[in-house]
Amino acid sequence: MGGPYRDAPQSPEPGESSAARRPSGATAVIAALLGLAAAVAAGYVPVTVFLGIPSGFSLGDLPMWTLVDLGGYLVGGLVLLLGALGTIFRATAGAVLLILGALLAIGALLVESTLVSTTGCAAYFQSVFGLHNAPGAGRAALCVLSPLVLVLSALPPTFSYLRYRTPAVPPYGAHSPGQW
Repeated sequence: MGGPYRDAPQSPEPGESSAARRPSGATAVIAALLGLAAAVAAGYVPVTVFLGIPSGFSLGDLPMWTLVDLGGYLVGGLVLLLGALGTIFRATAGAVLLILGALLAIGALLVESTLVSTTGCAAYFQSVFGLHNAPGAGRAALCVLSPLVLVLSALPPTFSYLRYRTPAVPPYGAHSPGQW
């Protein structure tokens, strides 16, 4: 006997127990695909900087914080790529790598905004979202994709999908220890 606010328990469909329901992988797959796109954007930014360095000028001539920023983009892109591939292959470590890569990419964007703009971060992000050139579009894509990857990778359904393993079915004719 239940009260007026108690729902009747729903019985599982025939042949399916409630514990054997497979979680949806939508958040994990979307996070992996967005992670791939963010990895491309994070790798595109330093490549355009490297190609824009004039001849006779080397990386050693750049200020230390600029090198840290370029390293943040490259490492963030690599970690995002590995995390996306790991998530596609249903490894729990893939989601953790996606979270770490998104944080690295966001950190690289914030470091660059403090290095470039002396008037504040707002002027930097206005120029990035102005989309006046291709590197600005890559940075704008990274500004949008990194937080999305971070949130989607950290959601509980992502981890429940990645941790779920299908129950082992005994081969035909095999007996369990207590069954004769």
